[in-house]
Amino acid sequence: MLKITSEIWAALVRHAQNGLPHEVCGYLAEKEGRVVVYYEMTNTDAAHDHFSMKPEEQFKAVKDMRQKGLVLRAVYHSHPETPARPSQEDIKLAYDPQLSYVIISLAETDPVIRSFRINKGEVAEEPLERIDA
Repeated sequence: MLKITSEIWAALVRHAQNGLPHEVCGYLAEKEGRVVVYYEMTNTDAAHDHFSMKPEEQFKAVKDMRQKGLVLRAVYHSHPETPARPSQEDIKLAYDPQLSYVIISLAETDPVIRSFRINKGEVAEEPLERIDA
């Protein structure tokens, strides 16, 4: 189960909305079983249907996590026009089965956030809980 604070939940939605019409992306870091920090990344593809992260931003985020005693828990990105489920490209590019893959969909009036585990092309939805800080 992935636990995300209400504050970070709202920040992810804002990030997705502010990035329109493109996908946005980033990392979620965990401490003591809950996501406590998010790292916004630049989508170098600047596209509405896929993303790539800046390597220097990735390295900076991981370094910050290590310094703070955090663990990389998830990769997140948005789907501006499609549902919150992994696309074929998302599945193909899911490189680490230990990570969760969080998708923020803006396809409906109310944003939808869902989390998935992806291992060798197999997708399983993961329970996602919004918690108080």
